[in-house]
Amino acid sequence: MAAMSSRGRTRRTKNEINMVPFIDVMLVLLIIFMVTAPLITPSQIDLPSVGQASAPPKTYVQVVVDKEERIRVSQGNSSKEGQTVTIGQLAAQVQQLQTAAGEGSKVPVVISADKSIKYETVVKVMDTLQRAGVERVGLSVQSSR
Repeated sequence: MAAMSSRGRTRRTKNEINMVPFIDVMLVLLIIFMVTAPLITPSQIDLPSVGQASAPPKTYVQVVVDKEERIRVSQGNSSKEGQTVTIGQLAAQVQQLQTAAGEGSKVPVVISADKSIKYETVVKVMDTLQRAGVERVGLSVQSSR
């Protein structure tokens, strides 16, 4: 009869995942990160400095982008205000001024932009000039005092 009662009982497997080892591992990892985090020093980033040309160019074309994102193009050494153009007319106007200066596409183009405009606008101007075949494009920077 004793043999009969042990036959009626079968071992059943558990369908549950044992979470205790998982929690133990996670707590150990948490402690490791908490101990090592203060030891990690933030790295220094070396930003490029602005170089200065040995002598400014004698003739150049100046492209000015103002606060309202209007684009003005003028001969760099002239005191005139410059002609307001659209982004579509920019390449033709710059090439016309470069031809008038005498050296063709070798005349450098200097872009001056207001600090409050989107960087995207300056990139569009640079891209337009690059697609037009302008070889020398530079950005005007304000020197720190």
